[in-house]
Amino acid sequence: MWKYLIPLTFAAAPLTAQDAGPFSEGSEARSWNLGWEQPARFEAEVVDLLCEVAGDCANACAEGRQLGLIRAADGVLTYPNKNNQGIFTGAAVDLHPFCGLQVEVDGLMIEDDYVGATNIYQVQRIREVGVEDWTSADGWTDAWAEANPEAAAMEGRWYRNDPRVLAEIEDGGYLGTGETWQEAWDAVQ
Repeated sequence: MWKYLIPLTFAAAPLTAQDAGPFSEGSEARSWNLGWEQPARFEAEVVDLLCEVAGDCANACAEGRQLGLIRAADGVLTYPNKNNQGIFTGAAVDLHPFCGLQVEVDGLMIEDDYVGATNIYQVQRIREVGVEDWTSADGWTDAWAEANPEAAAMEGRWYRNDPRVLAEIEDGGYLGTGETWQEAWDAVQ
């Protein structure tokens, strides 16, 4: 049991200069105090992940597709699974306008062989190579509000009003079991 607790103890330790990764030079990324985070700024091509990994290229770069970054320095496919917002939304909305282009990104890389996390990236800002101004990677909630104006006008957090979330709850219950949360809770007591 202790071998699992020890890594957790150090997970929130502050980043030191010797911990900086190979892409940390010039990075202005803001720390999120995530375990094993390293500032990372690099050039990459924005690619459609299904096309790149599975050969499903018929709808490459279409809206809603997951996008990845192929680093120019080493050709490694990096998964940008978070944008710069506090909510854990993906980065596809922010990367979509750049799909197929060479970009420079700045953010945080998660790298730790012990836990199996590698090339997981949190994009904080992005710009096309050769362009001076950065774009902040924080467009998810604006895009969601534009696509769901009635839900966005309601009180409360977005996911409490999202039609897709509400449909899933209606179909399968809060826990995906078809039961109400109270029935599911009572069943495990």
